Amino acid sequence: MQSSATTVKEYLESVQKERQEAFSKLRKTILDNLPKGFVEEMNYGMIGYVIPHEVYPDGYHCDPKMPLPFANIASQKHFIGFYHMGIYSMPKLLSWFEKEYPKHTSLKLDMGKSCVRFKKPEKIPFDLIGELISKVSAKEWIAFYEREVKKK
Repeated sequence: MQSSATTVKEYLESVQKERQEAFSKLRKTILDNLPKGFVEEMNYGMIGYVIPHEVYPDGYHCDPKMPLPFANIASQKHFIGFYHMGIYSMPKLLSWFEKEYPKHTSLKLDMGKSCVRFKKPEKIPFDLIGELISKVSAKEWIAFYEREVKKK
């Protein structure tokens, strides 16, 4: 479910009332732990954390007009979605995340390839998300992307 919001502020104003507190805390957690080189902007109808063209001029190989994506958050119909390209494409990072997750919440991990679904906003493991976001620098993400993704 993509939003038609064109700014982060507009997106935040559209989040369902019962999710606004948790969603804002998730966003703040990401911003507080986001390594230098990433920026927040609207990306694919969600709030995205990307490497902008000023840092990585090539952009995203699927659409070079788009900045290089790294993570997104979205208020979906039935959950808050947290999308992280690192856990999608870096097996060691995924393994670490899966081992750490039960230490931070009593809920079972509900996850797709890159999407972690939080159906109970009050149970989001904010500290774990902050640690995950901080684990990959912009420089490391670019190097990984060029080595493992872009060449394919």
